[in-house]
Amino acid sequence: MALVSIRNRVAGIHSKQPWFVLSAADHYDLIESDTPAISHFYSFKANPLNGMTFAVPDGCVDIVFDCDDAGPSAKVCGTTLEARSAELKQDHLYFGVRFSLGMVPDFLDVSAEGLVDHELSFLDAVKGSKTVFDQVVSEREFAGRVTVLRNFLRDKNVRRVSRLSLEVVQAICEAKGDIRVHQLRELTGFCTRTLQRQFHRDLGMSPKAFSRIIRCQSAIYDINHRDSVAFSDLACDLGFSDQSHFLREFKRFVSATPLEYQQQVRQKTYLERIRYC
Repeated sequence: MALVSIRNRVAGIHSKQPWFVLSAADHYDLIESDTPAISHFYSFKANPLNGMTFAVPDGCVDIVFDCDDAGPSAKVCGTTLEARSAELKQDHLYFGVRFSLGMVPDFLDVSAEGLVDHELSFLDAVKGSKTVFDQVVSEREFAGRVTVLRNFLRDKNVRRVSRLSLEVVQAICEAKGDIRVHQLRELTGFCTRTLQRQFHRDLGMSPKAFSRIIRCQSAIYDINHRDSVAFSDLACDLGFSDQSHFLREFKRFVSATPLEYQQQVRQKTYLERIRYC
C-alpha cells in the first residue's frame, strides 16, 4: 500500500499507542471497526525496545490478549494519565481491541473512575468471558480473532454518556486539547462544578486531565505524520506557555523528549510498520 494511503488511513484513528507499533517485531496488523463504539482491532508480536515499552495516555479503554501458548492471559486497560511501562514479553503475540475515545464498555464490572490508570483481569471484569477468552487465544489467525471478539461484542453496549460530557469531549478534541475550563463553561452554559462532576462521572477523570491527553495525542500525531516539525512552533500551536513546558509535558506523557521520539519514529519507519488487513 502506498505510504500516502497509509498516512490517510492512520489519520482516521485518533488514539495512538506509538510504542506498541515501534515494538512490533515485524508488522503491526490493524483492522478498523465499522462500529462507532470501537476504534480498531490490532495484533503484533512483541520485540520490546531495549526490553521496555510504554503505554501513553490516549483516553481509551483496551482489551488486550497475550496469546502465548504456554500461558495466555487477557486484561482490560484504562487510559494511563502519564507514560507507564506496558511490560510486553519478548516474542509473545498480542491481540487487542481499542474502544473509541471516551467510550466505556457497559459490560465491565467497574466504574469509569476505576478504569482510569488501572489494569484489570479480563476474566474477572467481564462476567461469562471464559468461552470467548478460550476462543480468542486458540485462534491461529488475526482475522479469526477479530471475528470471535467482534461477535462477542456485537450485542454489548457502551455506557450512556451525558449530552454535556459529549459536548465537552467534542470541544476539547476540536481544540486539540488547548481549551480552558472557563471556555467550556461559556460554551455549555453550565457552571464549573457541574461540568467537572458530570465529566468525571462519565469518563472517570476531569476535563483538564482529558485535555492534557488530547494535547499530547495531537503532538504525537504531528510528529508521526509531518516530515518536518519545529518543536517551538508545535508548542505554540498547542497552546503551551513556552517550549520548556511542552518538553516537560511530552516527556511525562511519552517517556521521551520530542526529539528522542521523533528519532525513534524515523528509525523504525513508523507508518510503514502498520499493515491494514
